[in-house]
Amino acid sequence: MSVESTVGAPVFTQGFALGLGLIVAIGAQNAFVLRQGLRREHVGAVVGFCALMDAALITAGVFGMARALGDRPQLARALALAGAVFLAWYGWKALQRMRHAGGLQAATGGEALSRRAALAQAAAFTLLNPHVYLDTVLLVGGLGAQQPAPLQAWFAAGASTASLAWFSVLGVGARWLAPWFARPAAWRVLDGLIGVTMAVLALLMVRHALNGW
Repeated sequence: MSVESTVGAPVFTQGFALGLGLIVAIGAQNAFVLRQGLRREHVGAVVGFCALMDAALITAGVFGMARALGDRPQLARALALAGAVFLAWYGWKALQRMRHAGGLQAATGGEALSRRAALAQAAAFTLLNPHVYLDTVLLVGGLGAQQPAPLQAWFAAGASTASLAWFSVLGVGARWLAPWFARPAAWRVLDGLIGVTMAVLALLMVRHALNGW
């Protein structure tokens, strides 16, 4: 194993954990991917499209923010601390959701969609959601930009892999997982894991920012 891969593996894991924590939520995009999986309609195309869009936004965010912050160390530290605060808040909200967990329901009625219509809906659920830009471009991009230049690609790859893994689970495993996702208890477990993960990542970001002073 090369030195770069040995150093990059923890950064990849950080990116994966952050990406997974942000994408695992009850929302319209996840419900749509689950619906397509249950109906077995254009699953590969929808999963691939959603994962590709996330990867493009994540990559643009990481490398765009890296260029913007490259000669602004004070701004980079401020952004890292702001990101840590957001992660802590996000983790706290996940822990709070454990008390009032709901289920992910996918409506399976209606007419069959053509491939073009399915991709158009996937694009709308992905690109017309303002939170996707906050999550992928600003937050993931800003935190990825804090990594040393040789490791930024590892961070982006980890976050992108999380999207691909999650959408694949939703789409390909829909028929087996749908009853599980409909149970509030399952989401309590997920929210608990997300809350702990985000807290750990927030502490890592604070340490990284303070070590720069």
